Amino acid sequence: MPIISVDTPLILASGSRYRAELLGRLQLPFVAVPSSVDETRLPGEAPRALAERLALAKARAVSARFPERWVLGSDQVAALGERVLGKPGDRATAIAQLEAQSGHEIQFITAMVLLHDDALPLPLHVDITTVRFRRLSRAEIERYVDAEPALDCAGSFKSEGLGIALCEAISTDDATGLVGLPLIAVCRLLAAAGYPLP
Repeated sequence: MPIISVDTPLILASGSRYRAELLGRLQLPFVAVPSSVDETRLPGEAPRALAERLALAKARAVSARFPERWVLGSDQVAALGERVLGKPGDRATAIAQLEAQSGHEIQFITAMVLLHDDALPLPLHVDITTVRFRRLSRAEIERYVDAEPALDCAGSFKSEGLGIALCEAISTDDATGLVGLPLIAVCRLLAAAGYPLP
């Protein structure tokens, strides 16, 4: 059975600084390697199916480069019904996303898989966090975007920062899932892979 150690660290198949910061909380040896997977949504693809497909694709792409290592792949999709809200990238898109979310519930679907070519496949884990946004005025949205531009976050807000002020309620089994990597499930998968925590 392959092991996770200082000499053979876990590989996080992601370029997300948020996921890396979260995984760092577990104090285990890891390196982050972006996957370069095309994240384009397929025609008619449901938001959950998109998150699951991309998490697995990212893990497999990086695992092909490092077949002797455990690889953790993850993807998050923000869904307003069947509409997928990606990372806004600019102020105007962030404002438009937050206007669309005002007064509505958004599901943040985070899929995750831990794999190694030589080991038995571990199950894909899906975490769903529901965020209910307050009814937001245009002025509130603009003040938020100017104070904390979350242009690299799906849904255009950061619950771990000032973005919490936009929310009416958050329902989740794991608060870290909303940030991008559900650590409770990560611990469960690592235990199944034979890595002792803490």
